[in-house]
Order: sequence, then C-alpha cells, then structure tokens
Amino acid sequence: MKTKMMENRCKFWVPKKSRFCANSPLQNSLLVRSPSVLQENLGSHLRRCPLVKQVQSLSTQPFYQKGVNAGKEDEQEEPETGIPTSGFDIVTSEMKRNAVYSLNISEFFEMIGKIESVHAQICNDIKDSYKIPEACGVWIKGEVDRNVPFQEKHVAQQASMLGNLEEFGVLERIDDKEKCELVERAENSNGVPAVVEFGAGRGYLTQMLADCYGIRRVFLVERKAYKLKADRSLRQKESLILERLRIDIEDLNLNAVESLQRLPYIAIGKHLCGPATDLTLRCCLANERSAEQCGVNCYLRGLAIATCCHHLCQWKHYINKKYLTSLGISKEEFHAITWFTSWAVDADHGSDLSDVIDFKLRPESM
Repeated sequence: MKTKMMENRCKFWVPKKSRFCANSPLQNSLLVRSPSVLQENLGSHLRRCPLVKQVQSLSTQPFYQKGVNAGKEDEQEEPETGIPTSGFDIVTSEMKRNAVYSLNISEFFEMIGKIESVHAQICNDIKDSYKIPEACGVWIKGEVDRNVPFQEKHVAQQASMLGNLEEFGVLERIDDKEKCELVERAENSNGVPAVVEFGAGRGYLTQMLADCYGIRRVFLVERKAYKLKADRSLRQKESLILERLRIDIEDLNLNAVESLQRLPYIAIGKHLCGPATDLTLRCCLANERSAEQCGVNCYLRGLAIATCCHHLCQWKHYINKKYLTSLGISKEEFHAITWFTSWAVDADHGSDLSDVIDFKLRPESM
C-alpha cells in the first residue's frame, strides 16, 4: 500500500527534506506544475489570464520597444577560453565561478594585480558625499503621515541622494510661499523638471521628492506589480500628475512617452539591481541623442542612481565597454570582477588577516 502511494507522488526531490514532494501530480505527468491548467482549458485560461493581457496591452504602447536598451556583445572581440560567450544571453554566477576556478595561480594573481592597479589609478579622486538637506527634515524626524512606511535606513539613503542633487543645483528647495507660484509655473512653463524614477518599486523615493521639493509631474517605471504603493498618497496631492509605466527598463523608449516630451526631467533610481543601472543610463542617454536628432525639447537635467547587486552585472548590458577596454579590462576579467564583488560586502577585513595568512596567499610561497 505504501509503495503504491509513493508511486503516485510527485517525482520532484526536495533536498532540504531528503524526500520527494508529497503532492500528487496530474495524470500523465511526473511533476506537480503550478499553476496547472488542463490542456482543454488552456485556451479559455489564456483569454482571461491577467499576465497575458498585460503583455498584450504593453506591446501596443508607443514607448515599448523590445530590447532597445539591452546593449550588445562586441562582435569584433574573439571569445577567449574561460567564460563561454556564444549561445548565452546571460553569464550566470556559476559560469563566472567556474571561469575563475579554471585560472592557474599566476593568472589569478596577475588579474588581482591588474584590478588593484586600475583601482588605484581611477579611485583616488572619488570621495564619499553624504548630504542631508534641510528640505528633508520632516522625513528625517519621522513626522510624515503615519500611513507612509518609515524605515530610518532607507529614509537616510533617500535624503542623501536628494541632498546631492540639491548640492549640484539640480533640485531647488521651496518654501510654503513658493508652492502656489510653483503650481502656476508648472502649468505655464517648462522650467519645473519632471521626475522619472527607474525601478520605482512602491515609489517612496518619489514620495519624499514630492513632499520636500514640490515636484509636480512624476513617472514611475517598474516592471512588477506591488501592493502598498505610494501612488494613492501621491494622487491625493493637488496639481501632481502621476503616471506609472509597468515595463522593463530594457524595453523602454523614453522619448516615445508622449506626456514627457518637451519637458526637462530628472532621472532617479534607488537600488537599481545589477545591469538595471546600465539599462537606465542607456535609456536616458539614448533619449538625449534621439531628442537632438528629432528636435524634441526633452532633455535630462540630472541623474542620481544608487546601485546594488554588482555580481549580477553583464558585459552585454554594460554601457561603457570602451572605457574598460582602455584600462586593459577584458570581458572575461569584467565577469570575474563582478563575481568578486559578492565575496565581502559588509566591511574591509584586510587588517584582520595575519602576516602568516598573507604569506601563504602569495604565489611565490606556493
């Protein structure tokens, strides 16, 4: 009896529990598939599937252009031994790791030496810039609407991004007396910049921007659907125009967004994961070039991006391959560097290593 029950179970092995899945699969299937739709019901399911409807609706939008910001591999570069480049759109972490492990000791330390040399060459003039503007005081003190999620870490990060934009003159602080004048200027002129938030998520970076700087036109770019969004709070603001674009940044032709044309805009993004930073830069800069060619008065006034997840970056998407090539960094070394970024992300533990360990790590000691 027990043997018969085991035969009727799903054949998917659950490693953590050291057993097969306990669910029963559909007839003529070895695995439980979720969501499961019978073949005779597939047609009716596709007609009402919300995901299919969303994809079909997106494909008809004028700003949808498949892969317009994706970038491409350098066809003139011959693939080297190590990470395979042909036949793969995405180089996985496993592929990056295997390529690094395939290096011998001298090749590995040669790569490390090149990385340290390039870092010393280009990073000396880069300084931390942590700015908390007075305009964000209400948020910093936690005096915002109780319905707005408040996390001190995220608020400080968002405020510093806006503070640096203010430091560069991209944002201008306004007081209560200027708000009425700002609304009139927004309606009668193009001097007030719009805001395009890439990877907007729930949109609370834009919420702070609207609360503290009186921005009146907002575009939120996000491919996923979220609950508890800031949209409801933003739409309650008088004279603020909000438009959410549910689209992958890779497929967004920003110059084709009709309501953004002939407007200056600020591009922002917090925690743009991996290649999303490159997709955003290519989206904005391609928009600039297109605007110059078409004579459309739509231009980028400023840009602020907080990056993350560098281990997910891809050579195909990277926007400045020529610069890395000029530094002597090849495609294979780029992928190795991105894989190295996941090794230690919380602190510099170099001082904790003893001289003995350091000696053992040197190639001449092996």
